[in-house]
Amino acid sequence: MLEKLKETVSWLRPKVSAETKIGIILGTGLGELANSITNKTEIPYEKIPHFPISTVEGHNGKLLIGQLGEKSVAVMQGRFHYYEGYDMSHITYPVRVMQFLEFNYLIISNAAGGINATFQIGDIMLIEDHINLFPKNPLRGRNFPEFGVRFPDMSQVYDKELRSLAISVTKKNNIKLQFGTYVGVQGPTFETPAEYNYFRIIGGDAIGMSTIPEVIVARHGGLRVLAFSIITDLGILGKIIEVNHKDVRKAGNSAQPQMAFIIKEIIKYL
Repeated sequence: MLEKLKETVSWLRPKVSAETKIGIILGTGLGELANSITNKTEIPYEKIPHFPISTVEGHNGKLLIGQLGEKSVAVMQGRFHYYEGYDMSHITYPVRVMQFLEFNYLIISNAAGGINATFQIGDIMLIEDHINLFPKNPLRGRNFPEFGVRFPDMSQVYDKELRSLAISVTKKNNIKLQFGTYVGVQGPTFETPAEYNYFRIIGGDAIGMSTIPEVIVARHGGLRVLAFSIITDLGILGKIIEVNHKDVRKAGNSAQPQMAFIIKEIIKYL
């Protein structure tokens, strides 16, 4: 894996500005931010050595390199999931690439089911913490010193200063922001009512099938992390209805303008 990473980084380095320190991963229905990137270079994942390929509808599968405002960014338009059959090393491979390219920040968005009774479809939740219910930890296996320490601390996964910045931006612009703990599960099935209830009992506010593996690896590699969930369906007892991926994408699309605005405002200060 280490040799593959070096080959990927060597291939990408001439294409990525040395000023690029911000990586962004866009999830379901959250691709609008890509339209704001200027001086853009689009690289399909299949052209990048050793990169996985996204198989999920709504995930374009491109790495976008360019300018967002005055900042150089690398944006993943489409991510990889455990339910697609990838192992954790494939899911988190792009984050390792960002680490080896010496990025400082990782901003992530996802679509999630709301299990906090105060949430509504279309809400944006700032992730304050997470509960990892994936069957495997992405750091399982041999640890390379180049990646990070064997037993990384996870007491401050989501950067406190970045979260304060997100709060300031949303307050200044009168944007409603929810807060909570994200529960990560393997999918691809949506949850049963009993499962939704269980996840709420153990402290979850939203539930999804991504993000946590990438976040763990990012923190292991020393990147500062900021993450948001778009609430695309509700797992609240009495409000649970049949849901499908089309519904999730539609709800995600409705929140795109605000989510894109928040991220653009935040990176002005990075």
